[in-house]
Amino acid sequence: MNTRSVAAQGRGQARRAANSTAVEAGARAGFGARGIIYVLVGALALQIAFSGGGQQADRGGAIAEISEKPFGQIALWLLGIGLVGMALWRLSEALFGQAGPDGDKPSKRAMAAGRFVFYGFAAYSVLSFAAGESGSGGGSSDQQSQDITGKVLGWPGGQWIVGIGGIAVACAGIWIAVRAIMRKYHKHLKMTEMSQKVRRALDISGVFGGTARGAVFATAGGFAVAAAVQHDPGQSKGMDDTLRSFTETPVGPWLLVVIAIGLVAFGVFSWFNARYRKV
Repeated sequence: MNTRSVAAQGRGQARRAANSTAVEAGARAGFGARGIIYVLVGALALQIAFSGGGQQADRGGAIAEISEKPFGQIALWLLGIGLVGMALWRLSEALFGQAGPDGDKPSKRAMAAGRFVFYGFAAYSVLSFAAGESGSGGGSSDQQSQDITGKVLGWPGGQWIVGIGGIAVACAGIWIAVRAIMRKYHKHLKMTEMSQKVRRALDISGVFGGTARGAVFATAGGFAVAAAVQHDPGQSKGMDDTLRSFTETPVGPWLLVVIAIGLVAFGVFSWFNARYRKV
């Protein structure tokens, strides 16, 4: 057997592993875990809207909230394992392409690689917190954002890097919202397996939730651009401060209420993905 055939056989085995039942189960568990986090973040944001205080409304706040419940430590381990499953599924998409006719496009594989890094970090932070390293998963997203921004601003050309990064995040937020409004997620789901009632619930949660999530990303990107222009890392905001900023609009806390309910809706939409996603 020559080297080329051995390599081809190895690639085939790797592709079969990527399409295995275990990877599919990991992806579905990951969507379930993502749903839990977004539902909790939305609930925490609602507390902020009505009381002005409370737990930080970001992944760290959600993790802390879970840890305080009965059997919270076990729940955190399960949540972290679910996110590991999501990360591995995204890695398989980056290496072998996504499901669907255009899933092998380089742009889609690059996006999958970025999502692998994101969910890998999220899984690490949750599992670290579950293992007792409270500073890892439960840290403030606002402080982390300001620390990273401050460090980058100190680099040569740091203002440009932060500014371009902020524009990219803002554009990603707009892209997320527009795709949600256009219901682009339909092509990734097993729509024929849904009843009319389920489709209606899916679209309400998908459009509303995706638009709210996109608005949060776009706003956070805008704050990063402001930090670059003013050379002030304090202008950069994580999810918690970004959500709190919605209370400073002319409509007061009611915009945050709408966004918070939208994040809960996105969590529900993630659960629909756990059931109906084409993996």
